Amino acid sequence: MADKKLLVVFGATGKQGGSVINSVLGDEKAASQFSIRGITRDPSKPSAQALAKRGVECVKADLNSKESVTEALKGAYAVFAVTNFWETGKAETEIQQGKNIADAAKANNVQHLIWSSLLNVTKVSGGKLTGVSHFDSKAAVEEYIRKIGVPATFFLPGFYMSNIPGQALNNMGGVYNLSNPVPNNAPFPLFDADRDTGKFVKAILLNREKVLGKQIYGATDYYTPDQIIADFQAAKPQDGKGGAAIQIPDQTFKGFLGMNGMSEEAQEEMLQNMQLLYLYGYYGGASLEESLTLLDEKPTTWKSFVEQEPIWANIK
Repeated sequence: MADKKLLVVFGATGKQGGSVINSVLGDEKAASQFSIRGITRDPSKPSAQALAKRGVECVKADLNSKESVTEALKGAYAVFAVTNFWETGKAETEIQQGKNIADAAKANNVQHLIWSSLLNVTKVSGGKLTGVSHFDSKAAVEEYIRKIGVPATFFLPGFYMSNIPGQALNNMGGVYNLSNPVPNNAPFPLFDADRDTGKFVKAILLNREKVLGKQIYGATDYYTPDQIIADFQAAKPQDGKGGAAIQIPDQTFKGFLGMNGMSEEAQEEMLQNMQLLYLYGYYGGASLEESLTLLDEKPTTWKSFVEQEPIWANIK
C-alpha cells in the first residue's frame, strides 16, 4: 500500500466522483497505482460507508473553507475535483470553491489536478450568450488553475444522457417524442456520467504527461435530435408507433421549466445552454477524436443507455 500514490476524489458519492472511484478500483493497472481518499460531506451516510468497505478512505471536507480543503488534500498526488453549481445557483460560490481547491492543491504540491470544467460561453459566443453561469463559473476556475501554475488537466463532461429521460423525451403526447428548442440537426455531445466519467478520468490519470494542460472532452459522440429519436426507436420499437424529434418554441421550453419550479433566471440559463449547442457548439465545434483515443474502454452509446435505462424498462 505504501508505494501507491494518493488520489483524492471530490463528490465521492455523486455521479462523477462515484464513477471515477468505480473505474479506478475496477481497473487492475489503476488500482495498483492509486489509493483513494473520497471527499464527502457526511462519511457516516450509507453510500460513504459502502465506499469505505471497498477500501476508500472517506473524509469530510467543507468546500467553502480553504483550510478544510487544504487538510483534506494532505499527501495527495492527484485530485479529481468537481463542484455543484446548482446547490446554491451562485457563480461566485462555485468559483470560490474551485479556487479553494486550486490553492489547496498548490499548497500540498499536488502533481495532477483534474478539474471538472466547462467552456466559457460568454467568450465562445462573443458576448451573445451571457447567462450560462454554470459553464462560465467552471471556466473561471480553470483560468485560475492555469494562472497559479498547478499541474492540471481539464475534463469537460458532455450533455448528460440521464437528463433526457422524462424531460425532453417522453410520451405525454401519446407517443415518445423528443422536444427541444433546437433544430433537428443540432449536435449534442452525449455522455453517460454514471458509467463513463471514470473511463475518461482513469485515462487522464494513466496518461499524465500526454494530457497536462489539455482539455479532455467527455462525450461518446455528437448526436442530432433526429439520431437520438432514431436510436431510441431502434432500442424501443413500440410496435412502430414511435414519435419524432420536434423543435419547440423558446417560450414553450421555458414554460415547461417554469412548471417544474425553475426561476425565470434559471429558465433563461437553460435556454441559452440549448442555444449554445446549435449556434456555437457545446465544445465550440471541437472534435472528440483526441479525447476518445485516450480511452481503453468503449464509452456508452446512446442506444445502449436507452436499453439499460430503468425508466424505460417496460417499453418493448
